[in-house]
Amino acid sequence: MTDELGQWAARLAPELRARAESEAVATLRDALVAAALGESRRRHPAAAPKSPGEFRKDPGGVLLWTYCVARAGDPIPADADGVGERTPVRPVEAAGLVALVSEVPRADFAEEPLRRNLNDLPWLERSARAHEAVLERALALATIVPLRLCTIYESEERVREMLARERRAFSEALDHLDGRQEWGVKLLVDPELLAADARARSDEADVLEQQMAAAGEGAGGAYMLRRRLERHVREVADSLAARLAEDVYAALAHCALDAVTRSPQSRELSGHEGEMLLNAAYLVAEERVEELRDTAATLELEQRALGARIEVSGPWPPYNFVPGDGTAAIA
Repeated sequence: MTDELGQWAARLAPELRARAESEAVATLRDALVAAALGESRRRHPAAAPKSPGEFRKDPGGVLLWTYCVARAGDPIPADADGVGERTPVRPVEAAGLVALVSEVPRADFAEEPLRRNLNDLPWLERSARAHEAVLERALALATIVPLRLCTIYESEERVREMLARERRAFSEALDHLDGRQEWGVKLLVDPELLAADARARSDEADVLEQQMAAAGEGAGGAYMLRRRLERHVREVADSLAARLAEDVYAALAHCALDAVTRSPQSRELSGHEGEMLLNAAYLVAEERVEELRDTAATLELEQRALGARIEVSGPWPPYNFVPGDGTAAIA
């Protein structure tokens, strides 16, 4: 893996892997295997393609990987490379809408080969990266409804049928997302500083330390008291962390039209330093993005004693805020 790809993976792979595994597996295996990752993504009912199981077994020919839907007439990315063999992205129009698609070889993207490829992490990351790159370029030009990874159709005719069938739902979603952006926010703290702050706030911790000193260093009672002190400090630290996450979430929500929380990412997946207390997404009017950033910076400064970092990233394709039936891609 190149340095560039390694840097991309450290920044985006956890979220993209969660999205790819959850949604592609839901399509291909009828199971939400990635639910344990905790990355919840609401999916638009119109995003469901023809089941890969219905694809012809003929290994020849191509299928259409579909990225997003916008309004017909809106600008679209020029000369964008797609997933797979980097074929160019092109528009397919119907019912006043346009879907961005690119050809992918049936030999790699029909049901059985796709099932195998989804278990190949480097392949999955490359595909996710290419999919995300198209979405980011489209998002910079127009309002879009992003489609999940592995939204694959047999032909342009099938894409047009989908656009016509779901015209109302897509139009309502585009109206809802006009002038609004999805931004991600992560709150991280230094766990040692958090524990020290919890210890300093607790009168009970003082009492336990006095009892330990009176019991003597080698006494069995001192050992039990030390364990009790450690447990108490953890409980206080957990309570402080929960309140801090709630306060930061609420303060930033005042700048947004909508907000959702997701499970904190593990250090093993994302490579972040510190303890992640909040992993949230906000739907923000374009004119209030700077307000969101400024508020995050102020909150970070207020919590500098805990080594707090509030990472604001975006704009992202608005997966979390596409109106639909409320069905979650991951429970």
